[in-house]
Amino acid sequence: MFDRYEAGDAAVLVHIDFSDEDSREDITELRLLVESAGAETVGVITGSRRSPDRKFFVGSGKAEELAALVAATEASVVIFNHPLSPAQERNLEQICQCRVLDRTTLILDIFAQRARTYEGKLQVELAQLRHMSTRLIRGWTHLERQKGGIGLRGPGETQLETDRRLLRGRIKTINKRLEKVDKQREQSRRARQRSELATVSLVGYTNAGKSTLFNSLTVSEVYAADQLFATLDPTLRKLELKDGPVILADTVGFIRHLPHDLVAAFKATLQETREADLLLHVVDCADDNMGDNFEQVQLVLKEIGAEDIPQLVVCNKIDLLEEVGPKIDYDSDGVPTRVWVSAQQGEGLELIEEAINQIVGNVIVELTLQIPAKAGHYLGQFYRLNVIQQKEYDDLGNCILSVRLLEADWHRLTKQSQGELETFIVEKAAVEL
Repeated sequence: MFDRYEAGDAAVLVHIDFSDEDSREDITELRLLVESAGAETVGVITGSRRSPDRKFFVGSGKAEELAALVAATEASVVIFNHPLSPAQERNLEQICQCRVLDRTTLILDIFAQRARTYEGKLQVELAQLRHMSTRLIRGWTHLERQKGGIGLRGPGETQLETDRRLLRGRIKTINKRLEKVDKQREQSRRARQRSELATVSLVGYTNAGKSTLFNSLTVSEVYAADQLFATLDPTLRKLELKDGPVILADTVGFIRHLPHDLVAAFKATLQETREADLLLHVVDCADDNMGDNFEQVQLVLKEIGAEDIPQLVVCNKIDLLEEVGPKIDYDSDGVPTRVWVSAQQGEGLELIEEAINQIVGNVIVELTLQIPAKAGHYLGQFYRLNVIQQKEYDDLGNCILSVRLLEADWHRLTKQSQGELETFIVEKAAVEL
């Protein structure tokens, strides 16, 4: 077995077109990912197949072509625009005599470079360890050897089992630390809810301009650059609007086929998106793949349970389009649905604030509810929001509950209950701050 190379600067890219629409990737996006990781593309192998080859993913002939290109360009790493099995990676490394990475590993590497906060670093390490746990056999012959020596003979423990045990221990430790960070973040969320400030979360495909828009709206200095995943750690700032302030949250950008390990690891961070009152879905309207990228973001939002939160689409980068100026699009009910802006040039930013103000509006509702004993599980939701003003019970065991909360929170709760909560209303009043 060859000595394993460290990931280097010179990379050969492999992109295969499949007939299955769900398996298709974008070669341009792969180039951007490689550039974001700090590598230089020295060669590209493309092809088309009905399905992946079990041994080499690309077939034996294409694998030999790949090996020849690696030798000719002296590349130190091969990067596939697709997920590879551990066996496929091992077989490809044997024939190419260099490191082979798949799309998931590449994205994890970029995230590891971008993480700056304690929480972000823990989340990335957790995702990497989960991914690594399925690839311990890759390229390592020593993993099959038994521990031995005087006093250590017997059934023993293979090196592979030792590595797995150490990985499980490290994953358990990181999960405990993330639970502690998650509790701290939950306390911050409750404090914002007590102050009755609505939360607006920026979401969108990576490199759509979220951080630039965030900086322009809040006059902040969050790192922003023309590269994928320029910012990773969530940032929250207060945004002053006409009818009162809201909390604006900048989150990690999404990407097609976002690795499940990342979604699981970033559960706490994505909680900011799930708990938001409004999502600003930022799209690059100058991108030819705008429609497809929009759908990919919707898929991720569904995966994290945020598909029912109201959205305002922000069409960014209008300065790259001809004859398109700042404007607000409304639906038939007069509710803003889309805003056209240029965050880089500062065009239309006041329209975003106007649209947010119209949708969120800082309207709170005061309700008196009569909740029967069989529906007592709803009390926990109100306790988590910390919105209970008064609670007592009548002679029949019904809970008479007085609550005061944001109208957006009430709408979300009623939707989750499929309308059952509305049947418990005794009295309701709206108060606009």
